Amino acid sequence: MTPPTRQSARPAGPRKAQSGKGRGGAPARPAKKSPPRAAAVAKTGQPRAARPGGAAPASARSAHPARPARKERPIRVPKSTRGATAAIGAGGGRRGAAAAQPPRGEAAAGAASDVRKVTVSAHEEGQRIDNFLLKRLPGVPKSHVYRLLRSGQVRVGGGRIKPERKLTEGEEVRIPPVRVAERGTPVRAPDAVLNRLREAIVHEDSHYLAICKPAGLAAHGGTGVAYGVIEAARGWDKYEFLELAHRLDRDTSGVLLLAKSRPALLRAQRAFRDGLADKRYFALLVGRLQGGAREVDAALVKSRLQGGERFIEIDEEDGKPSRSRFVPQAHYRDATLCEVEIFSGRTHQIRVHALALGHPVAGDRKYGLRDEQKTLRELGLRRMFLHSHFLELPADGEFRKLSLSAPMTSELRDFLGELGPGR
Repeated sequence: MTPPTRQSARPAGPRKAQSGKGRGGAPARPAKKSPPRAAAVAKTGQPRAARPGGAAPASARSAHPARPARKERPIRVPKSTRGATAAIGAGGGRRGAAAAQPPRGEAAAGAASDVRKVTVSAHEEGQRIDNFLLKRLPGVPKSHVYRLLRSGQVRVGGGRIKPERKLTEGEEVRIPPVRVAERGTPVRAPDAVLNRLREAIVHEDSHYLAICKPAGLAAHGGTGVAYGVIEAARGWDKYEFLELAHRLDRDTSGVLLLAKSRPALLRAQRAFRDGLADKRYFALLVGRLQGGAREVDAALVKSRLQGGERFIEIDEEDGKPSRSRFVPQAHYRDATLCEVEIFSGRTHQIRVHALALGHPVAGDRKYGLRDEQKTLRELGLRRMFLHSHFLELPADGEFRKLSLSAPMTSELRDFLGELGPGR
């Protein structure tokens, strides 16, 4: 008997399931179903397997129904290691969500807050929206804050905004739901530190507070630092608004300026940014600095070495412009006292520029050579000899010229007496 001829083309329409027996009387193997394709999900908003008959009719394929809006939901994040607040905005995609999930077995801390609408206060006028959010969501990584902005979940006056957008008093900021870990008990500076800083105030008016910062106390708290000057000053519970106008290295003493209002903060930041502030330091350099005033114009860049320790290096190609002027004031045994004027405010600027002159700052354990400083240590130098003694801001609108000074500390003066004059 002649077998039936095989059809050369598949019949149109959905393929029906085969039933009965196959060759040799064995049951026919069911047709293998292919997994839903990504393209099908993207076009219709639902997997192909969920449609009746396994395939969408032509009318459904051409209609392209809109994907339903994704409901905002908070993403869990692990607790901060120090009990500080940790949070992350909703959204960000599957990849971002996977990265933000806490380790297995760890319960999610805190609860998701609802959408918040915050009105910009007078103290917050002129602040960038990204900085506004970082302050409102303490402990949230910057990358997550910028993700919220890019995805349009943060809105001002109902519209999307860019991170550099500055706020105006009275505007309404929409902050999406976040999951916030329980905040640990804030660390309060000891009473001895609070009292010491009260005695170190060198100037105060309606706009600013200036403190002669002691060496060894950080300007602000951070990794491994429970508190700094700003946290201690806020601990007085005296000011409605208080922010650092600039910073000093932890081992540097001298004038540190704090702003008591946002307009005052912006005025100071403009002066520092535009190079209009007059900033002068006393620095004792190792060895004898020959000749008169010396200027160093060398770009600086941050680098991180093995072990996580950060150093600043001179790099004219990738670094930021930096300029310092060293003026010798007196020569001592194996050292030169200089007044240093800086025309930019880079991290470790004076210390790296002094090293570039071949005369590191006395007592600098990061950039100084131990053997060269042995004599100074033996004479009793227990800290870095760098002191911010003068700061001046020019007049700006309603603000008058501000001149601040902090004499060299008795600790440094006594050491110069022990060092004795040079030959």
